[in-house]
Amino acid sequence: MPQERERPDACPGAVDVHQAADGGLARVRVPGGTLSAVQFDALRGAALELGDGSLELTSRANVQIRGLRPGDEHVLGALLADVGLLPSRTHERMRNIIAAPLEDNQALVDEIDRALCAVDELADLPGRFLVTVGAGVSGLGGDIGLVGDALFLAGTDSGLRVTDPVAAVVAASRLFQEIRGSAWRLSEVDSGVRKITDALGVPGSERLVPTVTPVAPGVHGDAVVAGVPLGRLDARLLAGVPVRITPWRSVVVPLGTDTSGLFTSPDSPWHGVSACTGRPGCAKSLSDVRADVTAWIGTPHAGRVHWSGCARRCGRPAGDVVEYVATGDGYEEIR
Repeated sequence: MPQERERPDACPGAVDVHQAADGGLARVRVPGGTLSAVQFDALRGAALELGDGSLELTSRANVQIRGLRPGDEHVLGALLADVGLLPSRTHERMRNIIAAPLEDNQALVDEIDRALCAVDELADLPGRFLVTVGAGVSGLGGDIGLVGDALFLAGTDSGLRVTDPVAAVVAASRLFQEIRGSAWRLSEVDSGVRKITDALGVPGSERLVPTVTPVAPGVHGDAVVAGVPLGRLDARLLAGVPVRITPWRSVVVPLGTDTSGLFTSPDSPWHGVSACTGRPGCAKSLSDVRADVTAWIGTPHAGRVHWSGCARRCGRPAGDVVEYVATGDGYEEIR
């Protein structure tokens, strides 16, 4: 039987915002992470005029605007619609598609996004539903994924090989919606992967290994990958620049872009360091996490480090990471 949830999925949307301690929190889905200069400027302007002046980048390459006043979500929705960032009011929370950010895959992402939004019943998919496109993000726990012609389900290669990847993603999404009950993720549905593979075809014996290939800060061909400290971008930066947001809270920008306020070297002390929102934005946090991290930066560390304001450990990246969890009397280190 599908796993039963004690509470409904409350993922925020662009208009259906979450009321945080610092005001309304809007999460704008950006399938594939790609934003034209016009679209990014619209988000920057919204953060400066309606929010707290910053854009939060998420691990799904989406963008959050915080500090909205009551009613501002409707103004934001109109702004987003004008630049094509709100193509479907009914489906906007389920438009989570992450893609390998240095690959030429945005056209495929856009086609998948349009196809999913065209199916009425998929509007009820949970806000945690995730599609991945590309080998480098196949290990990020997507419900449905594509690596070439390989169809991934619940983060693993199903063994199915598809000739029409868009149709396969739509078919698998519809099957997930039929069998999920109140489950949020395919991995939570008993025999969910088997049920979908049985319906779609006969899996082969060759299986690809899920991988995660973070893009390091620095120059990559005609682009620069710039890290955003703690994933919080000053909305005054990168005016008039097209960006591609990565699942590692960095941005890909054209070579020659002014990256002041960001970091473009893997040797930066900010590289690999992440944190939850903390106080004052989150009422459950036991500490001003971002201030504590800023004071700590410069302390030698190896690998990834994540700071959390409470035991919920929000925003923790997948894989090996050293964690510092606020206890109300300092931090507990978890390895």
